[in-house]
Amino acid sequence: MSDLKVVKFNRKDSPEFFKELNKRVNRYFKEKKIDKHGNFNLYVKTAVMLSIYFVPFILNLTGVIAGSGMVLLSWFVMGLGMAGYGLAVMHDAAHGSYSKNPTVNNILSGILHLAGGSDLNWKIQHNVLHHSFTNIEGYDEDIDTNGLMRFSPNQEQKSFHKYQAFYAPFLYMLMTVFWVFAKDFQGLKRYEELGLLKSQKTTYKYEITKLLISRVIYLSVFVVLPLLITSQAWWVTILGFFIMHFTCGLILALIFQPAHVINDTEFFVPNEDASVENNWAIHQMKTTSNFANKSVLFSWYVGGLNYQVEHHLFPNISHVHYHKIAKIVKETANEYQVPYHHDKTWFAALRNHFSMINKLGKGMV
Repeated sequence: MSDLKVVKFNRKDSPEFFKELNKRVNRYFKEKKIDKHGNFNLYVKTAVMLSIYFVPFILNLTGVIAGSGMVLLSWFVMGLGMAGYGLAVMHDAAHGSYSKNPTVNNILSGILHLAGGSDLNWKIQHNVLHHSFTNIEGYDEDIDTNGLMRFSPNQEQKSFHKYQAFYAPFLYMLMTVFWVFAKDFQGLKRYEELGLLKSQKTTYKYEITKLLISRVIYLSVFVVLPLLITSQAWWVTILGFFIMHFTCGLILALIFQPAHVINDTEFFVPNEDASVENNWAIHQMKTTSNFANKSVLFSWYVGGLNYQVEHHLFPNISHVHYHKIAKIVKETANEYQVPYHHDKTWFAALRNHFSMINKLGKGMV
């Protein structure tokens, strides 16, 4: 990966677009007398998502849920809760948009450790790298799969990539499993080498110790404890644990990838002087897409991340406000002739994504 600090966006590229958009969005909150952070609806959602994740597990441990089929179903429900919490609660907290209180944000993002993740790794990969350098080769880790898939026309094409549209869902299912057992550890080492841990005002020794301890606790609680105190067969617990992660991983991938790796979005490689052609805001508009904006229930569950355009432009604003400011963003984009990508439904976005990775795999783009 390149020296991330030298990448430069073109400040002369229509700076008036985001200046005007920012003014209009701020005016909306001021006129409505609304805080940009989360509200009561988000607090209720937090309780719901945590309940979907933890309640089935408690019922499982206490024997209220019995029978292999029901136990496995409870692990599946936990996967829904894990994904829902990550998308709708942790994501806002990690961006600092859940609450004005940094402590609240840190606690709610830190709960990711109870799902086998790392809030620090998430903040670096997502907040720093993905948001800063969306779809930029060598910088955005969301399109870097170490060669397993080709997510950009700027990446090397391998013979097996022609099948990637078929094997992608299976890799997506393994995403959080990979986080638990390998990626977070690899990521910490890489971020230390890049100087990103220092920029987060922490050290590798402290973070690797915290990660090891939290991961041991996580596996002890969610794997070892059910094996010890429940009467179900050992394989039910192991299979259930992986079902939970397969469910969560697939949901997360099928929400994030259709927002950036589709036929409509663009992909970039920095110039020799490490610059890119557009200013930051227009770059976000060219590399990001919305979907299913009229689906209220879907938007509720995925934490407004079907409004990826609004999120990438205003990550400091809680997702509970995106459906309101989307009209402002779209109208301003049209006024300044800036692209505003959008698929009407989630299924249309999924078709768009799989169409794109099929083309990328076959070298058609």
